[in-house]
Amino acid sequence: MERMKPRTLSGFMELLPAPQTQFERMLESLRRTYSLYGFTPLDTPVIESAEILLAKGGGETEKQIYRFTKGDSDLALRFDLTVPLAKYVALHYADLTFPFRRYQIGKVYRGERAQRGRFREFYQCDIDVIGDGKLDISNEAEIPSIIYHAFTSMGLQRFKIRVNNRKILTGFYDMQGLGEQSGDIMRTVDKLDKIGAEKVKTLLIDSGVSEEAAAEILKFIAIVGSNQEVLTALEGYRGRNETFDQGLDELTTVVKYLSAFGVPEDHFAVDLTIARGLDYYTGTVYETVMLDHPEIGSICSGGRYDNLAEYYTDKKLPGVGISIGLTRLFYVLGEQGYLNDDLVTAPADVLILPMTEDLGPAIAFATQLRSADIRAQVYGEQKKFKQKMSYADKLKVPYVVFLGEDEISKGVVKVKDMVTGDQTEMTPDQAISAIGGKLAEMNGLTPIKEKAE
Repeated sequence: MERMKPRTLSGFMELLPAPQTQFERMLESLRRTYSLYGFTPLDTPVIESAEILLAKGGGETEKQIYRFTKGDSDLALRFDLTVPLAKYVALHYADLTFPFRRYQIGKVYRGERAQRGRFREFYQCDIDVIGDGKLDISNEAEIPSIIYHAFTSMGLQRFKIRVNNRKILTGFYDMQGLGEQSGDIMRTVDKLDKIGAEKVKTLLIDSGVSEEAAAEILKFIAIVGSNQEVLTALEGYRGRNETFDQGLDELTTVVKYLSAFGVPEDHFAVDLTIARGLDYYTGTVYETVMLDHPEIGSICSGGRYDNLAEYYTDKKLPGVGISIGLTRLFYVLGEQGYLNDDLVTAPADVLILPMTEDLGPAIAFATQLRSADIRAQVYGEQKKFKQKMSYADKLKVPYVVFLGEDEISKGVVKVKDMVTGDQTEMTPDQAISAIGGKLAEMNGLTPIKEKAE
């Protein structure tokens, strides 16, 4: 029989046990954070009818979607979690309580060119708040606090949440008589960090924007300072456009509430260059960047939209949400050395090595450990002592327990701390107490550990 060489498709992440554990800890941390804010978990099918996923149709989505037929069915793999949410809310509208707050963590699929840090299969971790007809501005202020809590809980500290409001941008470009060109202008402005102000100005003029208007645009997006200073500068434009004024009121409210939500001012900034989804977002928009690696781009983004499910229902369902592309973030953190190697990644906290043919006492002690929520494994293989210890070393198990005739007759266990090398004889109850206390400290470690300055 000819054997096939095993391989994993490019663009698909497959981890070894230790990093998989680190990844799972990040997932757990996000689930815990989302739950703290009153979001309910949701899971939707990975495969949907193609006409459902492509209701909006066209553009990059249609090019990247994985589409196939099974019998007479035209099917596709979900390419994000927002379209399935729209279908779900439209389908179950009568059974849901609004505002509907859901989180969803799941894999999505995009047939784009696989490259470093870009995946064809990846986890998205989304939250959305959906209103029935209306949705209060306080929800838009709460989102940055969830972003802040989510990242700090995982151990990331040096990041900034950049906040803007699309109505401010729309109103500003209307003031300049450039409303119809605003989409193209915002795409050009989005290149500011990469090519600089002068090249942006040249591109604007080349696209038909007058030199005077181009200068006014650059002056506007160059408004910087503390959040209050930026808001004060924006007040100078008030009264010239109704949409602008509404956006400024909303942004001012969001900034005011952020401190009450517990977000330190040094972790968020009003940034007039942030536009996000030109045809989708309509109010507050967010992008989150790592301060030490701005070149990575946004690690969490989203914003306010007017009508989530317009392709499936005539009900107006406004919402606000964010998405974290966790697979890409995990890859980037690993590449930059941010994953915490001190995290316990072993499948067990305690490995019990029986030194007798009768495994009964070892199994009984493992049962005691598990009753105390300590993960335990009995090593029953008939191998040499050195091989048993090598197994414990390779798994990086924190504690090994030896249980031989002497220990059994004395009613004790011998515990070896695999980090310090210390060995201690103690009663089973003492061992459970000591190990449990140490594990509580170790399990308090975060999956991300920022490098020293």
